[in-house]
Amino acid sequence: MLTRFLATAAVFGLTAGVAAADYKLTILHTNDFHARFEPINKYDSGCGEEDNAEGKCFGGSARLVTAVKEARDRADNSILVDGGDQFQGSLFYTYYKGKVAAEFMNKLGYDAMTVGNHEFDDGPEVLRGFIDSVDFPVLMSNADIKDEELLTDKIKKSTVIEIGGEKIGLVGLTPEDTHDLASPGPNITFSDPVPAVQAEVEKLTAEGVNKIIVLSHSGYGVDQRVAQETTGVDVIVGGHSNTYLSNVSDKAVGPYPTVVNGVQIVQAYAYGKFLGELNVTFDDDGNVIEASGEPLIMDNTVTEDQAALDRIAELAKPLEEIRNKVVANSAAAIEGDRAICRVQECEMGNLVADAMLARVADQGVQLAIANSGGLRASIDPGDVTMGEVLTVLPFQNTLSTFEISGQGVIDALENGVSQVEEVKGRFPQVAGMTFTWDPAVAPNEGRIVEVLVAKGDGFEPIDPEATYLVVTNNYVRNGGDGYKMFEGDDKNAYDFGPDLADVTAEYLAENAPYQPYLDGRIKQK
Repeated sequence: MLTRFLATAAVFGLTAGVAAADYKLTILHTNDFHARFEPINKYDSGCGEEDNAEGKCFGGSARLVTAVKEARDRADNSILVDGGDQFQGSLFYTYYKGKVAAEFMNKLGYDAMTVGNHEFDDGPEVLRGFIDSVDFPVLMSNADIKDEELLTDKIKKSTVIEIGGEKIGLVGLTPEDTHDLASPGPNITFSDPVPAVQAEVEKLTAEGVNKIIVLSHSGYGVDQRVAQETTGVDVIVGGHSNTYLSNVSDKAVGPYPTVVNGVQIVQAYAYGKFLGELNVTFDDDGNVIEASGEPLIMDNTVTEDQAALDRIAELAKPLEEIRNKVVANSAAAIEGDRAICRVQECEMGNLVADAMLARVADQGVQLAIANSGGLRASIDPGDVTMGEVLTVLPFQNTLSTFEISGQGVIDALENGVSQVEEVKGRFPQVAGMTFTWDPAVAPNEGRIVEVLVAKGDGFEPIDPEATYLVVTNNYVRNGGDGYKMFEGDDKNAYDFGPDLADVTAEYLAENAPYQPYLDGRIKQK
């Protein structure tokens, strides 16, 4: 080993003496895994054993175990980090909560992760249990948790790890609007990511750390702003927006890495379909002098680790009866891709909104509004299992009915289209009404230009002064995704209706074979 080191040093000495101080680091990363421990299909939903054997599946923890080991073997120095949202998205989370995520993240040897908004879906209690079970730090710099006893001293703003004799600073970020997206409880406040990151960078720099990586569950757009408005950050490993960055695919949103203000920004889509691999070279002062890489697709060319397969099969046994039950049949694929459903009318949105309204129409309910963030996958054609429905609707939301004025409905739709440019989950899918919106108008300044409500065989303009009966899910009714106009005790609300997944499964069964469709209920001016 010493001979090899001396020979290498001699070569560098002949070519560029200072280059001997260069430090190479491979950053392996995942984000938005959403409990996809088993392989997924092209619709990001479950993929059966037969399809997996035929090479039609992607991802799954067994492939990640192999890919991470191989990536580490070819790197001199490497870290494995996660950009948040390990929680929620399959029956594994519904049944086990954070326990399986903790087990496999420990097995994979993660060095750190940031808190995603979905880590708060079941409140601080479940997140605390997860943190107590993992062998690595969980980070979040832009939150004040001093009043939340379950998390105080459990979540760090930043941490320092040592790899190959060099100190690496890691800073965590979670969405500033987590209160709108999940259930963190009343004792936590979230703040602007820019000053939070800058404060941690200055703290780390004062400690002599000159290589700083931000783990950011904040979205591609926010990551670019953080890069532009801070100093001292070298790399941002992103999440939240499920952004695919690549230098070889025409489906990519941007290059991998995306460079802003000298900061290398990466993200690797979601659901374990890719393992991000960024190779960074730092000079002796901690400046990035080279960065290259590509998300590695977890397809059938990646061998599944047998021990991981066996463990997942064991964990899956209690889930089999639930998810393998065929509940309906679909005549065609039902499109539920977030890139579509969060900006326009989509087939899955129509299905879920129609199902909600149909279930409570006999109560006099006239309108349905579903947040697109609650739609998590597409469904492929043919038999539809309960497992597939639960993959689309994993949050165990219940139907909520309530009364609100026509103006309140308009305000709700205005909120729904206020963040289309950021592809946020508040975009409304509707039933019992149509609406037209104008993207040329500034957010919350009158984008909604027409709302028509169903009447008889036709539609009529909504009456701002009239009272309407509306159905949504309990998360949205209680102010989630910015729908603050729905919350409160003054709306004759009932928040404890049937589970949304059950309602959707029953609607599919009643209309089998279900024919997905669009009918122009949401239009742009």
